[in-house]
Amino acid sequence: MRILLVEDDETIGSAVRDHIAATTHAVDWVKNLADAAEVTSAVKYGLILLDLQLPDGVGIDFLKKLRRKPDETPVIILTARDQISDRIEGLNSGADDYLVKPFNLGELSARILAVARRYSGSPQPTIRFADLEIDQPQRRVRLDGKDVVLTGREWAVLDLLVTRPGAIISKNQIEEALYAFGSEIESNTVEVYVSRLRKKIGKDRIRTARGVGYCLGER
Repeated sequence: MRILLVEDDETIGSAVRDHIAATTHAVDWVKNLADAAEVTSAVKYGLILLDLQLPDGVGIDFLKKLRRKPDETPVIILTARDQISDRIEGLNSGADDYLVKPFNLGELSARILAVARRYSGSPQPTIRFADLEIDQPQRRVRLDGKDVVLTGREWAVLDLLVTRPGAIISKNQIEEALYAFGSEIESNTVEVYVSRLRKKIGKDRIRTARGVGYCLGER
């Protein structure tokens, strides 16, 4: 998915950004609330990682504005505030999870996947489509009981389709999942990766809605 990181600390921000990118998610990193407001008005994110204490304000205020729009983008708060009252305020303001600094990056990945599963309506980490098994936490795919090796970007496309099985995912949504700001996008990038996936998991597994996008379904 495409993730927005709102964090002004250089050390934490770079560590989180690099970790997320390594797990094949696209990530945009901004360091203040003004930039966060600007990018969220232009891009539909799959999830927001939000610090609370930022140079130009408090993250809770940004979160409340999102929910009033209403904007239902999942939000995980990342903060040094560890009081119970802070957790309660964050969750009551519309956050989906609350992680106190310092945190383990592996735990952050697990929480991101857990929130994504809740929003996709699939609480199980392993999703099955007939003879196709997709283990999201392990980024593992098996077809007819045999492992299927995917590249990072092939996995990013499949992961997006898996979150909404049967629903049509637009070409633009797939492009946003593949690349963060500043990356070049070829005109046929999506078609190339969909074609590669079809060769690996079955050509009829990913269906084309002409002029609209793609969807994942049983063969």
